[in-house]
Amino acid sequence: MKAILIFALFFSIPAIASAQTAPDRSDTQSWNDLQLTVPLSKKVDFVTKLSLRFGSNVTKLAENRILFGFAFKPAKNLTVTPFYWQVHSRNPTTRKFSAEHQLDVAAVYRLPVGKYGLTHRSTYEYRIRTSGNSWRYRALAGIDRSLPEKWIKDTKVFTTAEVFYDSKPRKWTRTRFTVGISSKITKQLSLDVFYTRQNDGYSRPGDLNVIGTTWKVRL
Repeated sequence: MKAILIFALFFSIPAIASAQTAPDRSDTQSWNDLQLTVPLSKKVDFVTKLSLRFGSNVTKLAENRILFGFAFKPAKNLTVTPFYWQVHSRNPTTRKFSAEHQLDVAAVYRLPVGKYGLTHRSTYEYRIRTSGNSWRYRALAGIDRSLPEKWIKDTKVFTTAEVFYDSKPRKWTRTRFTVGISSKITKQLSLDVFYTRQNDGYSRPGDLNVIGTTWKVRL
């Protein structure tokens, strides 16, 4: 009997240790972006963005990103943006940061309908990583509505739904649902405040509750 107990204890210790060190599947995070847009002409803008994401229940820096790109406006309601992301992400197991480079192109079509706006965005991402290159396709649908001026000036509420297809598992791996409010503070400055729910069964952590802000400066 003692031998059986010792045998069971011996094999249960690694399992307990593994459970203690395995990264959680869910997390609460804070995403904070600062975006700068510089008009180059009537139909071309230069865009750059700095992003800081805090995880582990908003106690540690989980990821930092920097973006450079150009926004082309070939038609009234259409914007095409090729851009480059440099991403540094913390591994939830080793706690070390690793680099990723992304070459992306996004096409956004927005259709105004009275006080509402309907948006569709398609994004192709080519991801260059030490673990192996891959690509993702992201499709987003959104709707926004301007609030009455007597409530709050130059402000609208919005909601979006986005799905991700990943070439590695060859599956739709991630969904994001977002609700938020966007306010124009001055002619050159606006602020978005939002909540995002992400579900992802492949990443660790993949299921996220996110409170985020995006400050947008247009020169």
